Amino acid sequence: MSTDMGMPPVLSPEEADKAVLLAAPRGYCAGVDRAVVTVEQALDLYGAPVYVRKQIVHNKHVVSDLESRGAVFVEELDEVPPGRTVVFSAHGVSPEVHRQAAERELKTIDATCPLVTKVHHEAKRFAADDYDILLIGHEGHEEVEGTAGEAPEHIQLVQGPEDVAGIVVRDPERVAWLSQTTLSVDETLETVAAIRERFPKLLDPPSDDICYATQNRQLAVKEIAQGSDLLIVVGSGNSSNSVRLVEVALEAGAKASYRVDDASEIDEAWLEGVRTVSVTSGASVPEELVQGVLAYLAERGYPDAKAVHSAEESLIFALPKELRRDLKAAAASGRAPSAGSV
Repeated sequence: MSTDMGMPPVLSPEEADKAVLLAAPRGYCAGVDRAVVTVEQALDLYGAPVYVRKQIVHNKHVVSDLESRGAVFVEELDEVPPGRTVVFSAHGVSPEVHRQAAERELKTIDATCPLVTKVHHEAKRFAADDYDILLIGHEGHEEVEGTAGEAPEHIQLVQGPEDVAGIVVRDPERVAWLSQTTLSVDETLETVAAIRERFPKLLDPPSDDICYATQNRQLAVKEIAQGSDLLIVVGSGNSSNSVRLVEVALEAGAKASYRVDDASEIDEAWLEGVRTVSVTSGASVPEELVQGVLAYLAERGYPDAKAVHSAEESLIFALPKELRRDLKAAAASGRAPSAGSV
């Protein structure tokens, strides 16, 4: 439904007044793609069921599709029969979860996004240097729980500037900060500024914790928000980066912005008097859901979408080493799954 180039479509007088802008980049990031393919490959290689701790990524359509193929999603490892295969989600887990898996003799495949793993390493390094670590993020989010579990005696959660006054540290000159990878860039910088005002010697992480895909999708939304009467974000409600995109859109000038899991959740009343609709999607959203939204708009007289490019993405992550090892062994013995790639 989207058009990037070529002859412009012939529009009716009513349609000529309307426009659809499509953010680029949008949708799947490298970490999400890796995690989803990991479960697909594990099902092909080991057969169903393959257990997955928590949602592999925060998108209900992805989870439902994998369930239909034989994936079994569990909240905790005591729901997994001893000795079975379990995949850890893209959001990461704490050392305690790894310990529990070993205790139950589970075969583990760690699909943690490498960018989240980087934050875990930073937490361990700061803790080894005996810093108090301020972790900026959302309470209860799996990624925050996994990172905090790397050094629970050193880490305290800071959800926003309003929490800064209540921070208690052992040494004001030995304080560092880290963040959840899917936060709003602007809100995180605001929180860091408030922390630094209290602790001028605050130590930054060695590299930006907010992932490239989160930043790129927020930048793309800022590009298309101004002048948009309505900006639709495709993504699930438990997807932090999708929820942030709605906030970014409104802050950047969109007159209205809503998050939907798919086209069925669009309220037709949102389109009343709307000339320019912009569309984007969170980092765990399959492209067919975006195309469903564009089809919905087309049925209501909106023209093909014009893609607005703000960044190019080419990053690819290798599959988890445990899975690559087993795929290689299966290929050597002629048992490799026919679909996918190593």
